Amino acid sequence: MTTMPNMTLTELITRFSTEEACKTYLRDKRWPKGVRCPRCQNEKVYTLKARPFNWVCKGKKCGGRNGYRFSVLTRTVFENTNYPLRTWFQVIYLMTQSKKGISAMQIHRQIGSGDYRTAWYMCHRIRAAMKNQTFRKLTGVVEVDETFIGGKDKNRHTDKRQHLSGTQGKVAVIGAIARKGNVTAQVIENIAGPVLDRFVRQTVSERVDLVATDEHTGYNTLKRRLPHKACSHSTGQYVRGEVHTNNIESFWSLLKRGVMGTFHNVSKDYLPLYLAEFSFRHNERENPDIFGAVVARC
Repeated sequence: MTTMPNMTLTELITRFSTEEACKTYLRDKRWPKGVRCPRCQNEKVYTLKARPFNWVCKGKKCGGRNGYRFSVLTRTVFENTNYPLRTWFQVIYLMTQSKKGISAMQIHRQIGSGDYRTAWYMCHRIRAAMKNQTFRKLTGVVEVDETFIGGKDKNRHTDKRQHLSGTQGKVAVIGAIARKGNVTAQVIENIAGPVLDRFVRQTVSERVDLVATDEHTGYNTLKRRLPHKACSHSTGQYVRGEVHTNNIESFWSLLKRGVMGTFHNVSKDYLPLYLAEFSFRHNERENPDIFGAVVARC
């Protein structure tokens, strides 16, 4: 399978200068073992010679003789859009190259196509594709931490200032990261114990070596079923042997710099998509073909 390690934007534009080149790459990434019907997963599909990158499945689940026709774009984020794959590929490339992300306005300026709303729409479709589709529970030493996301009131436009303090008006987020491994994060309704416990049950394996947290009392029930230790941040204790939350806090720092410095304002409704984007980049950080990994998910 073709990989695209360490490309420059110029190299990408040259490599994918035609729609045919883009569709060939998408086909190979989407179906590395050969084209399958996206409806029934049947391997016996027939090429429509008059229509390149189009096939027909005549499996029983797809109508038998009449068959089900599909293209390389069917059931992808690229389907039913007016934007060429060349443009989509450029947006994907730009989104995978910056640790703090890139705004829709920056993308609009760089690709010089459509308007801001076009770039915004494309970015969100790609973020949705970045969501972890085959999540495996975290093992080893896992750090769990909660934080709050939201712009400072002084940075808001005058007519949008709410004159709130502390965590008021901010969105609660929880995350877990395996040391030298993957991260997962999600928006939560509050930071009460049952909510934190449910997240850990969903994301951390029972075979974990250690769960490290801060002293938040919501984590106290973890020790009933998992090896759990905490650091007391309120007393200045941030590291106690292997017990610390430095890695997840570094992830939060990067996320917040992106939200505040790159995107400036992220609503609660769309925050899960940004969490998916930052988590994906972290989890694929050692993948030399991160561009191809995104295309395969689209």
